[in-house]
Amino acid sequence: MADLVVIGAGHAGCEAALCGARMGLDTMLLTLNLESVALMPCNPSIGGTGKGHLVREVDALGGEMGLAADDITLQSRMLNRGKGPAVHSLRIQADKRAYHLRMLKTLFNQEHLTLRQGEAAEILTQNGKVSGVKTLTGDVIPCRAVVVCTGVYLKSRIIIGEAEWDAGPQGLMPANYLSKSLSDLGFALRRFKTGTPARVAENSIDFDQMDVQPGDEPVTPFSFMTDIPPKNKISCYLTWTNEKTHEIIRQNLHRAPMFTGQINGVGARYCPSIETKIVRFADKDRHQIFLEPEGDGYPEWYVQGMSSSMPEDVQWAMYRTIPGLEHCVLTRLAYAIEYDCIDSLTLTPYLGARHIPGLYMAGQINGTSGYEEAAAQGIYAAINASLYCQEKEPFLLTRDQAYIGVMADDLTTKGTDEPYRMMTSRAEHRLYLRQDNADLRLTLRARELGLISDERLRRTETKLRETEELIKRLTDAGMDKPLRHPEAHLELPEGWEYTAGAREQAEIQIKYEGYLQKEMAQIRQTRAMEEAKIPADTDFRSIDALRLEAREKLQAQRPLSLGQASRIPGVNPADIAVLMVWLKRNSEKKIGCVSKDGEE
Repeated sequence: MADLVVIGAGHAGCEAALCGARMGLDTMLLTLNLESVALMPCNPSIGGTGKGHLVREVDALGGEMGLAADDITLQSRMLNRGKGPAVHSLRIQADKRAYHLRMLKTLFNQEHLTLRQGEAAEILTQNGKVSGVKTLTGDVIPCRAVVVCTGVYLKSRIIIGEAEWDAGPQGLMPANYLSKSLSDLGFALRRFKTGTPARVAENSIDFDQMDVQPGDEPVTPFSFMTDIPPKNKISCYLTWTNEKTHEIIRQNLHRAPMFTGQINGVGARYCPSIETKIVRFADKDRHQIFLEPEGDGYPEWYVQGMSSSMPEDVQWAMYRTIPGLEHCVLTRLAYAIEYDCIDSLTLTPYLGARHIPGLYMAGQINGTSGYEEAAAQGIYAAINASLYCQEKEPFLLTRDQAYIGVMADDLTTKGTDEPYRMMTSRAEHRLYLRQDNADLRLTLRARELGLISDERLRRTETKLRETEELIKRLTDAGMDKPLRHPEAHLELPEGWEYTAGAREQAEIQIKYEGYLQKEMAQIRQTRAMEEAKIPADTDFRSIDALRLEAREKLQAQRPLSLGQASRIPGVNPADIAVLMVWLKRNSEKKIGCVSKDGEE
């Protein structure tokens, strides 16, 4: 018996299970294989453009990814330093096996959490609500809520050239039974596709032919709670494809599953295979390739930028055209993997199933890609699953509060026809939603959920207080004016002692004061639309002034507010104007009824 069952122990499942347990629920984490807990089947990295923001937000909400990343960092870099702070994004090379062990120990040591190996075969319901999970071996785990975090395992299929077989990533087992249960529960399943490059033996790489890519100094931690920053231990290396590489690929396109129709799943536009790059960007004579370590002292390296599903003989030939890889040994072939996922439009903005109370979804089951997107959905879905079990109001993050809110809104309002990846360009308020202020934006809200320790709360309040005090002192001393120059950086007089976080916030808030004021004005305008709530029992089909398409779309997705309704594809500004009038009249009718009843 459990309050909450989390299916799958990837990055979404780990954060979901820890969150549920930390909110006081008896939580069961069910995984196909304990060896695959927190697995990194693709990039041995955490963070990146947009993704680093998500990791910081997970950390600010009391999640584990940022703390774990700091513990196993091999190399750290802050991306986009040449641009403004809105797009600065932290990325680390991770020791993937150390990350697995770090997260595994955390799960085993977490109070209220039980970790168990087994395959979920069926989600059980009673009276239309979640009532339990049935395993492949026939065991029934009664529960009040379920978070499905199945990653790429649902009916997963590996494809390498003409060869294909049912399997999960890295040779693990697929999950072949839960898809039918989801279909029986009313979910329309889709096939998405992702892929990964080959791994090569370290002793077969000639690093002297590549450009070394060192980490940044000093290192910036991911977690707001990390006192001693991690150290750079290993460098990455840069090399390039060339005309020989491209010619081998072009000569074998007739054998490429991406072009023969062998692959039916939709792939990620922003992470294409090397054969797709050669076709799509035919004018480019070379593409960047990064060699990244899989672990500290581990003998395999990851070939970033060479994802492929080409036949084995083609892979050996094309990899060996790369400078530094002429004699490389492929220890693991590149492959494509297809898997089942749901249409995220069937979910509420809280990541719960619209038609089944107690059922929540997180990660690649929702059509996303990436460890960071999964972790962020995992903690967000589990917060709401836990609140559901506690019979409390759901927790909503909006587009002006967090990148998590942007992602959840994109998925449940706009939907996605390809694996969704978080990017800074998706956030219209990105100057405010910076990675450096995630704690100031979210920690106090997480405290209300019981996810934040007293020490974390103290640090956040200290940072906020010191920032306000420092800005005032700088302004009173006239030291704020030079700081507004783009090239200027904050240097404090001797004796002025402030934390690094407060100094960073003061500099950004002074330097970008005018832009931030404009952004906050925009946020206030859009917030009015978000606060215009639409009654949950609204029958949009009965609003005759709406166009037929708008009625159908609104009835299917049942938006929570005018703001959300305005972002639904197929609903235009005229429809929103009609809704505004309808809401006003509906509100006046209710007020009138109350007044009349009062008089009686």
